[in-house]
Amino acid sequence: MRDPAAAEEWPEAYPPGYAVVDVETTGLARSDRIVSAAVYRLDARGNVEDHWYSPVNPQRDPGPVWIHGLTREVLEGAPLFPEIADAFADRLDGRVLVAHNAVFDWSMIAREYARTDRAVPVRQRLCTIALSKELALPLPNHRLETLAAHYGVVQRQAHHALDDARVLAETFRPSLHLAAGAGVRLPLLACQPLTEWSDVPPARGRPHSYRPGAWRQSRKRPPCPYPNPGRYEPGGRLVQGMRVAFSGDTSVDRELLEDRAFDAGLHIANSISRLTSLLVTNDPGSGTTKTRKADAFGTPVIDEAAFMQLLQDVAPAPSSE
Repeated sequence: MRDPAAAEEWPEAYPPGYAVVDVETTGLARSDRIVSAAVYRLDARGNVEDHWYSPVNPQRDPGPVWIHGLTREVLEGAPLFPEIADAFADRLDGRVLVAHNAVFDWSMIAREYARTDRAVPVRQRLCTIALSKELALPLPNHRLETLAAHYGVVQRQAHHALDDARVLAETFRPSLHLAAGAGVRLPLLACQPLTEWSDVPPARGRPHSYRPGAWRQSRKRPPCPYPNPGRYEPGGRLVQGMRVAFSGDTSVDRELLEDRAFDAGLHIANSISRLTSLLVTNDPGSGTTKTRKADAFGTPVIDEAAFMQLLQDVAPAPSSE
């Protein structure tokens, strides 16, 4: 394959610039907040123009400190989101938002701006997981560290927003050039404004309140209050009460992903049976016990990025009346 970096031609349909973004958050629920944000601005061919980073005071428990490392004490003097909103927006303006599992970063950013009664100045997003699949990269899973290892990019501080954004920028550029050289259409999605947010934090003592030293040990959730409506219909909506199982690595911490699903009214299944509504996996061909059973039972299978998108609009449980 010819070196696309040396090519004079570049796909005319490709965007003129990108904003590679990473945000760390207090969790995955609609009431959760951003605790740090970073942006690497890239030109049309993926070259770095500049970068920016800021911690953010969420005005609540910072959540999974063991993941992002930002304690309440560290964030106490950090700016509030409205105080960084202009600087953040300036770096997104007119660019395609690029993120790893972009639906998550986009939803968190959009809700923060909705709280400030502002629109985010970005119209499209690109998920690097989706791009990796379009390029058929030989990855065993879709974690950021795996993509980094594929391109020889060294992670210095995983789950620090600035370093994650740097790693993503350095892996996005070769993927962008591979796509350009092969004439691959970029998997761009529209960034629709989000309004389903809340300022009410989770009730005290619930599993996703992220109390340091207690959250990981207390994984027993209350029973799902909704009856199982049956299997997920591909192309349709998730419905409260559906039994969802997970298999393999996920780019979002598995326990956070399960809590987000539970908050949406889904039943978290630890195994696959004929009653399972859906299996979420980034590697359906892995041959795990769950993927084999899903294949045997005809259980629908989707990947993490698609599941995160579906979580934005879960249908209420059918009325029993």
